[in-house]
Amino acid sequence: MARRGSTFRKQHLSAEYGYIVIYERLLEGGYQVIVPALPGIVTYGRTLEEAREMAEDASRCHLRALLKDGEDIQSTSSRASSAKQV
Repeated sequence: MARRGSTFRKQHLSAEYGYIVIYERLLEGGYQVIVPALPGIVTYGRTLEEAREMAEDASRCHLRALLKDGEDIQSTSSRASSAKQV
């Protein structure tokens, strides 16, 4: 039975979730990033590309922690759209 649970977990981890990500250009340089659907996700990148990578990493870690704690993961992919840079 442990093997079956392991297979389910691998499938669940490989699922894709879509979240709206907000990038805010800071006056002092760089970008602050928040993911409204994932409380506590606030990160920073010196460039937009680095900010995207940081947001992806922070979101991935947050979702893994939710799975580890046995909590539900809610996707906003049905409502997600690409937001424009502000």
